[in-house]
Amino acid sequence: MRVTWNQLRIFEAVARCNSFTRAAEELCVVQPTVSAQVKLLADIIGAPLFEQIGKKLYLTEAGKTLYATCLELFDTWARFEMAAADLQGVKKGTLRIAIVSTAKYFVPRMLGPFCKTYPDIDVALEIANRDDIVARLNNNRDDLYIMGVPPADVPVEKHPFLENPLLIIAPHDHDLAKRKKIPLCRIEQERFISREKGSGTRITVEDFFSANNIRPNIKMELANNEAIKWSVAGGLGVAVLSQHALLHEPMRDKLVVLDVQGFPIHAAWYVVYPAGKKLSVLAQTFFDYLKLEAVKVQKELHASNKKR
Repeated sequence: MRVTWNQLRIFEAVARCNSFTRAAEELCVVQPTVSAQVKLLADIIGAPLFEQIGKKLYLTEAGKTLYATCLELFDTWARFEMAAADLQGVKKGTLRIAIVSTAKYFVPRMLGPFCKTYPDIDVALEIANRDDIVARLNNNRDDLYIMGVPPADVPVEKHPFLENPLLIIAPHDHDLAKRKKIPLCRIEQERFISREKGSGTRITVEDFFSANNIRPNIKMELANNEAIKWSVAGGLGVAVLSQHALLHEPMRDKLVVLDVQGFPIHAAWYVVYPAGKKLSVLAQTFFDYLKLEAVKVQKELHASNKKR
């Protein structure tokens, strides 16, 4: 079976993009070339790799198996290139990181000094909601994943590296703004703004409320922290957010952190990757760097606590 690397690269692009046209655009070739190479590959293998139903393209069983094989091959080759560069004393290649949306408040700031230290490393950073990140994890699309609640139904390696305190916020002129040690049950009387289902913050908050027999009066669900902050500032309700989402917040004078018993909820940020996966040289280098850099971010959190 004489399959070329170029055929596998083209097939992988079509499978990932779910489109011959988009794959051609990504690879900077014409669409007929992509179609011809995929057909030739299918002929060599002896089985169709795609089937089209209506306007949608689907992988066949043979296609699914080949796609998984391609990912393993490309990952193995990338690790070899990185290892070869490492033997030469050079860190280079592409580091792929996928993070949940709330981690955008600190991960990019950590990446800046890292990229200065290793200028030959390119970084591909994916920011998405937790469900999408878990899907990428299941498909082993990236080197490392950063999230607050690792999946319980997927075998993974998970390593906490940074605190993730969850706080209750309200508009600055809220009736409870100046009260101390507010009973947790008092929150049931407030209009509550929640993150969307599947969010790591929501999962943690729901577990906490359930353990304490609290039933929040959820009036609104929003899919990003910025919308929640603006909604709280506008007087639409109270909400629970990560403290990281409030650091360096230009709206800080419009919001207040309530002193509610049981808060902050002490959660953590995790570096996650599939169980049994051998980290590449770049991934291990960034992982080690992340643990050291987290100490600085931790100090920011503690300094912010003193100011409140």
